[in-house]
Amino acid sequence: MAAEENAPAEGAPKNKKMLFIIIGAVAVVVIALAVVFMGGGKKEKKEGEAEAKVEQKAEGAPSGGKEGAAGGAANIFPMEPFIVNIYDGQELRYLRVKVEFETATADAKNEIEMRQASLRDSILVLLTTKTLQDVQDLQGKNQLRDEIMVAVNKILPPGKVSKIYFTDFVVQ
Repeated sequence: MAAEENAPAEGAPKNKKMLFIIIGAVAVVVIALAVVFMGGGKKEKKEGEAEAKVEQKAEGAPSGGKEGAAGGAANIFPMEPFIVNIYDGQELRYLRVKVEFETATADAKNEIEMRQASLRDSILVLLTTKTLQDVQDLQGKNQLRDEIMVAVNKILPPGKVSKIYFTDFVVQ
């Protein structure tokens, strides 16, 4: 009987050691996954911002872009993405466009927010009139940018929005 009493006492420390090892391994895996997901999200966000800046420079207005560089932090107001159907001659396609307004002053952001519904409506109506051929090349995108500016200036006082950027432009 003395041997039986000693047996559980020896087994208990081994079970406790095994339990601590398993808990430690799980903790290490959880921490590693948290680091990977948090670090990966920041990298994707930075890559997305870099792509947006490259697209803005490539499709920017012909002024050379000196206003944004010299002015420091620009007053940018991003709109929610627009998703509309467009016709390509044979079938309907989807157009997804993300538009951002550069405002002349910080006060203009308040006016944009107050009139956001009418701005979105005006832009949506304009986008639905377009075909794939209209927006396929750089000239078509620049013309669309100008037409959006005209539509915005009908709703907001002229001069409130100084530039319009496409930060996402996908046809599928």
